[in-house]
Amino acid sequence: MNIRPLQDRVVVKRKEEETTTTGGIVLPGSATEKPSQGEVVAVGPGRRMENGDVHPLDLKEGDTVLFGKYASNTVQLGDDELLILSESEIFGVVEG
Repeated sequence: MNIRPLQDRVVVKRKEEETTTTGGIVLPGSATEKPSQGEVVAVGPGRRMENGDVHPLDLKEGDTVLFGKYASNTVQLGDDELLILSESEIFGVVEG
């Protein structure tokens, strides 16, 4: 099953939670935070402007993006938990 986002929406798969700190301490499940970074799975066609033109998004599938902690809507698709965000809720693209 696939999701095709509408307008300026983006579907993101959140990166895996870190279970150890940089110092090597193993964190229990209750202490781990959900990461605010993920990979773009699908991108909508873009925002429709008042004159009827469609303004394409600056993102593409495969981009790694940063987003706010409470910025998304979560959907369950099979075994995957996906986030649906508006392009304006994404802070930036991680490069390199």
